[in-house]
Amino acid sequence: MSAAARRRAGEELRLVVVSAGASDPSSTAMLADRLAARTVATVNGSGSEVAVTTIDLRTMANEIAAALVTQNLGPKLTAAVEALGAADGIVAATPIYKAGVSGLFKGFVDVLDNDLLIGRPVALAATAGTARHALVVDEAMRSLFAYMRTLTIPTSVFAATEDWSGGGLEGRIDRAATELATLMESGFAERVKEKSWDAYQHEYGSAGGTELAIDLDSDLMRLAAGGAPLTLPK
Repeated sequence: MSAAARRRAGEELRLVVVSAGASDPSSTAMLADRLAARTVATVNGSGSEVAVTTIDLRTMANEIAAALVTQNLGPKLTAAVEALGAADGIVAATPIYKAGVSGLFKGFVDVLDNDLLIGRPVALAATAGTARHALVVDEAMRSLFAYMRTLTIPTSVFAATEDWSGGGLEGRIDRAATELATLMESGFAERVKEKSWDAYQHEYGSAGGTELAIDLDSDLMRLAAGGAPLTLPK
């Protein structure tokens, strides 16, 4: 059921918060939580309810590392993937280290299926100790999620150490929350998937299940599986 249909039926929209903060407490998690709370309040103001799922990557670091080398997902990672696959909107937050997203955050995205997040509205957020890292959000994070074929909202939220005591951060959070809430309520991701799924290039074994249309009896697929082709070359 699409987001719009669930709204009409009185069901909750689903917001997933991904935080790669490495410490506890974490400024990255705090920023992600503020943005999520403001998004929920915005959606609630229009008469809908939101169920929030938080994915704390710090607690599944071992599973992410194992998945990168074995392609096998542990229980926490499997639950995270399932939550993202059902999300109407995503808040993705990472600390910035040496002008790049954290390895934990990048490793998590690397193990996701390329088709999992097609059309999902995503709000980008990041923290750092200095404003010198501010452009990483739009240069690195936005391009990463463009590769995943998501719909990143126009406003990204970056917080350096000095931003927590200023008024500008709250304004950016408000603006980003409004953009994310609007896209969540529109049902954009479901409509794109329903109308344009076949127009995307999908890999074998993708999240969409389109691999069922592949001819498994072709000579190429038989050879790939270690069998002999049905027709031998002359």
